[in-house]
Amino acid sequence: MSVPGTPHAARAASPSLGPSGPSPPAIVVLGCRVQLDGAQRLAPGALARRVEMAAGTYLQRGDARAVVVVSGGRRWGDDVEADVMARELTLRGVPAAAIVRERCSFSTRENARFSAEILARRGARRVALVTCPWHMKRAALLFSRAGLAVEPVVAAGVGVPWPSRAWRWGLERMLTLA
Repeated sequence: MSVPGTPHAARAASPSLGPSGPSPPAIVVLGCRVQLDGAQRLAPGALARRVEMAAGTYLQRGDARAVVVVSGGRRWGDDVEADVMARELTLRGVPAAAIVRERCSFSTRENARFSAEILARRGARRVALVTCPWHMKRAALLFSRAGLAVEPVVAAGVGVPWPSRAWRWGLERMLTLA
């Protein structure tokens, strides 16, 4: 039995993204706030969970054709989201040649638009989309509107206090309706 949001569950949910799928498999991991520890590695948090889930999904599927798009152009101090995610993915076993950096986006809408453009050039129309649970519904909607078939891969983590969840839910709901 698989647990929802795990790489195994994602694979079982959509075998068409595997080696026999009609289009090259793609994983898109969305950026967010970059927090590094003293060793310049990702500190525990949302971005670390997303990167870990993306790496696990890539390695679980074992498809050499797969591409991992790291999407995020926001700069946090000296670090750009896509660059940090790419570095962390390679440290987790994803080949550098499989990683494509999308460094232009500053919003989820732009993540979807620019990632879809990158994937269209590669012939990919289906994506495993990696983000946090509170962000997934809106992100999946925007990626679908950008012309991609979306398989949600949730990077769940430790419980977030309810006031923070309520604020995030309200913000995401407002942005979805806008």
